[in-house]
Amino acid sequence: MIVRRPAEARGHTQWGWLDSRHTFSFGDYYDPAHHGFRSLRVINDDVVEPGAGFGTHGHRDMEILSYVLEGALEHKDSTGGGGIIRPGEIQFMRAGSGVTHSEYNHSQTERVHFLQVWIVPDTRGLAPRYDQRAIDLEAARRGFLLLASRDGRDGSIQVQQDVALHGTQLAPGETRQHPLAPGRHAWLHVARGAVTLNGIALGTGDGAAAKDESRLDIVATGASELLLFDLA
Repeated sequence: MIVRRPAEARGHTQWGWLDSRHTFSFGDYYDPAHHGFRSLRVINDDVVEPGAGFGTHGHRDMEILSYVLEGALEHKDSTGGGGIIRPGEIQFMRAGSGVTHSEYNHSQTERVHFLQVWIVPDTRGLAPRYDQRAIDLEAARRGFLLLASRDGRDGSIQVQQDVALHGTQLAPGETRQHPLAPGRHAWLHVARGAVTLNGIALGTGDGAAAKDESRLDIVATGASELLLFDLA
């Protein structure tokens, strides 16, 4: 079964310096029908104005990934972790037992557009950790590239949950297949572009939940960039 989550149905926060769309309940946006999917708790689609950003604030017991689509995102946290993330990179922060951090648009002239993903860990009180990786874009153009996993296999970021996050980029007409083992679930997020998922049309910002499916068949109807979560 595939259930589409339309982009236009997402929550919306507009603070002047921030334009944010929420796939699941977040902040002042609450929808009991969309309060996460399995261990996937947050997908925020954020656009931040030049020089602006999120001041220092705290998190705990959450695995947080940032994926930049356009611009440059600057991060600093209380573990000493930090850096500037650009398209072609992914950043990870384990909030664990508690961490404070800030995120700002590194540019004074251009917006930054990024996805913020939260995954609920299966263990509380872990030591905070920071990681940042370059994405093998050539591999992502050839197929699904593993970006994060429970065991950190194949050079992926290690997250404390039974989830595998894959990224891919497709030209129009290209296809991808992803098998789903019995009892597994999937969430597909269209970062940009247009695809069909098992025959269901999805566009930029759309998401889709999959369960009781043995395989996901994806066909790009336009140039597309996707994130696929394979979840327990």
